[in-house]
Amino acid sequence: MALDQVDVDNMGDATPGKEMTFLDHLEELRWHIIRSLAVVGTVSTVLFMMQDWLFDKVLLGPTHQNFPTYKLICQFSNLVGLGDSMCFKVLEFKIQAIGFGEAFTISLQVAVIAGLIVSFPYVLWEVWRFIRPGLYPKEQKAASGGVLICSFLFLVGVLFGYYVMAPFSINFLIGYKLPGVENTPTLNSYLNYMIMFTLPMGAVFELPVIVYFLAKIGLLTAGDMRSYRRHAIVVILLVAAIITPPDVVSQMMVATPLYFLYEVSIAIAARVAPKDEDDDTPYVRA
Repeated sequence: MALDQVDVDNMGDATPGKEMTFLDHLEELRWHIIRSLAVVGTVSTVLFMMQDWLFDKVLLGPTHQNFPTYKLICQFSNLVGLGDSMCFKVLEFKIQAIGFGEAFTISLQVAVIAGLIVSFPYVLWEVWRFIRPGLYPKEQKAASGGVLICSFLFLVGVLFGYYVMAPFSINFLIGYKLPGVENTPTLNSYLNYMIMFTLPMGAVFELPVIVYFLAKIGLLTAGDMRSYRRHAIVVILLVAAIITPPDVVSQMMVATPLYFLYEVSIAIAARVAPKDEDDDTPYVRA
């Protein structure tokens, strides 16, 4: 970000157009961070106060037979004339908290993580407010609507992981048996797997945005992505194998939307081409 950024919003009676010093930038960054933490903290506190609902309906939702994913699959099975052949019973299991105070610490972690997810659009908006004045007009134009699009893709990715990956992966893992071994997961391990099923998918779903900006500045073209399509498929399968349990169904459920995102990114790159613009005048916030 250019250090000649001008902050008129927070200058008060200062003279408009005054250049900001490095310390001024740090002060502005501090307030962006404070506001972001305040929002995340407020949302997390509210969710912590609703921990019974948060745990039973959200965190442990995929362990219940009435989870929406199971219902939709069963309804689809009946709709296409397969009866209840695609319906499956959710395996029942108990989750134990074995560490001293583990139930309380996990409650805090769940509230904070959920607060971060819910507050993500606001945090991203604060990041955009900080970097925007240091961009040239053409860069601001290229990033127009970025906060909304990035927030939407992130939340869609998280929801995909929660409603698609989590239910099948949980049932596969809890159903995997070893002779003489009782599978009783701890609360901490269950939470870690739920994080692995959701947050990485939120990040992966940002691929079209990354491709858009790389194509906009000329570092990536649709031709490049087409020529490396086979390599990308191998990478997608490896990523799916890493972030999912070792079963083919879960891996394909992750690899399919990732490949779809790759094809969408090719289409985006094909439509985006660097354009020469004469106006490289730094933007001054008004």
